[in-house]
Amino acid sequence: MRLNQPVPPEDIDLEAVDLTDSTLYGAGDPHSIWNAMRHRDPVRWQQVDDTLGFWSVTRFEDADLVLRDHTLFTSQRGTMLFLLGKEDPARGRQMAATDPPRHTRMRVPMQRALTNKQVEKYRDAVTTEVHRLLTPALGGEPFDFAEAMMNLPMATAGTMMGLPRADWKRLTQLTTMSIAPEDPEFAGPGGVEATLQSAHRELFAYFHDILRERRDNLGDDLISLLLGMDIDGRRLETGAILSNCYSLILGANVTTPFVPTGAMAELVGTPLLDEWRSDPKLLNTGVDEALRWASPANHFMRYALQDIELRGKKIRAGDAVVAWLGSANRDEEAFENPFTFDIRRKPNRHIAFGSGAHYCVGHTVARMSLKILFTELFENFESFELAGEIEHLHSNFVAGIKHMPMVAKLKQESVKRYAELAR
Repeated sequence: MRLNQPVPPEDIDLEAVDLTDSTLYGAGDPHSIWNAMRHRDPVRWQQVDDTLGFWSVTRFEDADLVLRDHTLFTSQRGTMLFLLGKEDPARGRQMAATDPPRHTRMRVPMQRALTNKQVEKYRDAVTTEVHRLLTPALGGEPFDFAEAMMNLPMATAGTMMGLPRADWKRLTQLTTMSIAPEDPEFAGPGGVEATLQSAHRELFAYFHDILRERRDNLGDDLISLLLGMDIDGRRLETGAILSNCYSLILGANVTTPFVPTGAMAELVGTPLLDEWRSDPKLLNTGVDEALRWASPANHFMRYALQDIELRGKKIRAGDAVVAWLGSANRDEEAFENPFTFDIRRKPNRHIAFGSGAHYCVGHTVARMSLKILFTELFENFESFELAGEIEHLHSNFVAGIKHMPMVAKLKQESVKRYAELAR
């Protein structure tokens, strides 16, 4: 999947495009397709089969509207393309699949638990995990940076949910199966549907066991918060808690790991990386640019609640509308030189975390984790070099790198500390 300059819009045959095809994102060039759509057909219908289809919006302004305005577009019928034409079983129970005002009542307690001040309590745990994940660089041999990063989100999600560390690796694998069921590396026997069902069954069974234990041992973790949550005068039922546990862990594993890999894939071997490393004041703007650049969540889907006209196209009530975040974040109407990684970009109104009421509730956690990671890379390593082919996930939902061999050379003063961590 290319992240840099697209081919000219007129060179793309839009009639041959299938945006549901996971191989497009694993081995193709979706940014060139989105660029062509932005210029030639920014609100475009794709027929999937005899009965199903969806509208694609690729301009920033339109994507922001679709995600932000819950009076025009609902989240309750499914938010990902694999649910197209199906009713989301989590509707009204999971925050991601619930519209305001109920969504707001569910979100507020979680938001209070994820303020910057609350999240700071987990800084040491995240820092320790970052150190552990980067210790393979100690010997100077190539290590898989992308694989290491895929294990990073559980440092915060696992700790904040009170999950045993021994379970983190399997939970990461199961969530990856959920977001990339067509990827040959993560697909199980029986095809896409069987992979999804298998991953979901194991995840929900796991959290069911956790809930049974946690009810008798409530703490200050996020699962205990869900167990004590009161919505409209009633406690959340078990199914709703399970669904929100799944959503929390999925959200963590979708966003964080693919931002550093996307940024490093673009910057390794360029003067821009050295410039970013040398100026601590650029940490915040650089991280925001990395989020815009990677746009790890490829899309979010909504359904129109009423007839609406968008750029001359008549969208009917009940039609599925897909906002392509990676396209919106490369829209030249919203971003100057959008195909340039600009570590000083400000303002940077990217929608990598979504928009409106459903803006990612864990954005504080993701930002803290990314800042810790990049600080660690910049302060303790003196050089980076790609050491093999980069491989992308085959997924229409996540834009992510799954393998990225890299050699990272530690600064002399950091070698001893990393050697102690490796023991």
